[in-house]
Formats: sequence, C-alpha cells, structure tokens
Amino acid sequence: MHVLVLTERFHPEISAPSVRIVDHARIWIERGHQVTVVTSVPNAPRGEVFDGYQNRLFQREDFDGIQVIRLWSYMAPNQGFARRVLDWLSLAVMTVLAAPWLPKCDVILATSPPIFTPVAGVALSWIKWTPWLLEVRDLWPASIRAVGASRNGLLLWSLEQLELWLYARAQRIVVVTEAFKDDLAARGVPTEKIDIVRNAADLGVFHPGAATEDGRALLDLPKDKFVAGYVGTTGMAHGLDNVLDAAELLKAHSDIVLLILGEGAERKGLEQRAAARGLNNVVFRDFMPHVYMPSILAGLDASIVHLRPDPLWETVIPSKIFEGMAMGVPLLHCVRGESASIIGEAGAGRCLEPGDPKALADAILELYRDPALREELSLAGRKAAIEIHNRASTGEALMTSLNTTLK
Repeated sequence: MHVLVLTERFHPEISAPSVRIVDHARIWIERGHQVTVVTSVPNAPRGEVFDGYQNRLFQREDFDGIQVIRLWSYMAPNQGFARRVLDWLSLAVMTVLAAPWLPKCDVILATSPPIFTPVAGVALSWIKWTPWLLEVRDLWPASIRAVGASRNGLLLWSLEQLELWLYARAQRIVVVTEAFKDDLAARGVPTEKIDIVRNAADLGVFHPGAATEDGRALLDLPKDKFVAGYVGTTGMAHGLDNVLDAAELLKAHSDIVLLILGEGAERKGLEQRAAARGLNNVVFRDFMPHVYMPSILAGLDASIVHLRPDPLWETVIPSKIFEGMAMGVPLLHCVRGESASIIGEAGAGRCLEPGDPKALADAILELYRDPALREELSLAGRKAAIEIHNRASTGEALMTSLNTTLK
C-alpha cells in the first residue's frame, strides 16, 4: 500500500503530529508499505525556516525511507490567530495546486488540526479518485474557543460547520481518545466509521538507557538539585502560570528547581512574570532537537504535564505522558479526564487538579523527599509503556484503519 500523508508539521519540527507520523511511517515501511508525506518547510514554532532549508515552491527529500514533499507556505510564529490562519490556508491551497505532481497512492491520510489540512485531503481525494482517512488529534475549532484565541462567533460557527462537513466526507475517522469518539457521535457522526488509535511511545527511542547525552549539561541545569520539568509547548491551553505559583510556594526549598522547556504564545509573558516575582527557582530553556529528548527526560526527577482546567481539556491525552512513562520518569499530571485515568491505572505518577498550585507544590515535595517512591512510580510507568502504550501496536492499529478505508 502507498499512503499519502498530509500534515502541517513534520520532522525536524518538534511536535506531537510530527513524532506520531514519523514513528508510524517507519513501522509501515518495515512492513513493506510506501509512505509519502506532504508538508511545509520546517519553521515551527517561530515561523522561521530551519537551517539547511529554503521556502521554495516544491522540493523533495528522503527521511528514513519516507518520501517527503515540502511545499511553499506563508510562515507565521506560534502566536496570534490571523497570521496563523494564513499559514494553514496557504499550505492547504498549495497542496491542492500540487496535485498533478503528487504520486499516485492507495489511500490519503490527512491529520488535523489545523482543519484546513483535511480540506486539502477532500480535494485530493476527488482529484485522484482515492479514499481518504481523517485523523483527529484535537477537537478543532473547539480548542480555539477554549483558549480564547478567537472570540468571533460567526467565524467559530463557520469552522464548526466545516468540521462537520469533513466528518461526513471522510471514508474513515481516527481519533486519539474515547472522549473524542463520544463527542463526534453526539454530533451525529456514525460510530462505525470511527476508530480510536491513541498516542504512544517508540520504545526503541524512549527507554531508560536511551540517553546519549547528559541532559542536565545540555540544559545547563544543576546536577545536585531536584528538577521537576515541564517540556512542551508554552501555549494558551497549558495554564503554566500554575507552575509559577507552585514555584512561589517552593521558594524556601533551595534544592528544588522548576524547568519550563519550550516555546509558544505564552513563553515571553511567563518569563516576564517569573522575573517580576523574583522566582529564581524557575528556569526557562528553548526547544531542543527531538533527538535529545530522551537525554532531557532522563535528566528530570519528575515531569510536569499541565493543561488549563477547562472541560475541553478533559477530553485530550497529552502525548508527552507516554514518552515520560517509557523513560521511567515519575509524572506530575495536572489534567483531568481520560489521561488521568491512564496515569492512575498505571501508577506512573500523581494525578493532580489543574490550576491548584498547592497540590503541585506538595506533590513535588513528596517526590523530592521520597526516592523510593520515585523509583516505584518509574518502574510502574515503564511497565505500562512496554505492555500497553507502545508505538508498534498503535502503528498496526492505524494501518488496520487505513486498510478498512479501502473497503
């Protein structure tokens, strides 16, 4: 089978969709399938072209056997809304215009968000007479409404109608949580066309012995202190002021450092607020290439996972929990819903109320004071990753969905 994947983000960008696609594509290629990815030139999160690339109309490359076609797009940083819409729209339009030069394929997989990528998927399916599968990694535009990125009611209503139109036209839909399936079903999408394929970790990349560098040295972190770190996008959805509030409560404990590693719309404001409050126990670091992520995680004593306390975020499962479990890093999980159930059932960390700085500070202190507990949580998380949350099984499940799309 030849799978044509449409995605806004792809390697070497560090993002959940790019990692998911690379991991699954490698598995499919090992099984004898072909994979072509259509995407933009790497530029996220700053909207700046990565070294070694140019924002040209059409270019090809090979990455680990994956044929990658990169198209020109308007580039915008991961902040603001209007310019990002232009970014998303430009790639979708270019994807459709490039249709005559895209290879013949058996099935198209279009991943969302942003919602304009699957719009290009519909168009390509018509042009090439090819079935297509819609992969829903986040409920969009509901997430836009939840973070307040746009308050234009007419625009959000229009996007929701477009969302439903896409659900109706996809031959098959893959979602990443039970809650997403329930949401789609409640809005009239037939459950028989929806499959659930959760995120997971590549155990060949993420395991306790995978660190090739000293993670603390990479990030210039003290070797003799307890480090609890948030690693990921610093966006409007993440509510990271709660980490600053927890740091305030922990100021008396000089052996504890809180790390925020990542970039996004809220990063600059977080740094300014931390400085204004004199939070010397909080350090900020920029994104590192994904190849260093096992080393970075290995350098943490605990991994913080956080989303704002909003009902929408109870439906999501942050993909970083699986990599943390695979590395054996105890999790401080500040997200309600399905993902909290995963952590609780695995015994891989502490499930905390989002937006509660005292609960987060207390949990950090608990792990700081109890090395045996940290080891217990580490082993439990690793066991769950090996037995349940591994990328090999999700890759096979998604291939089954692709095969079903063809029938």
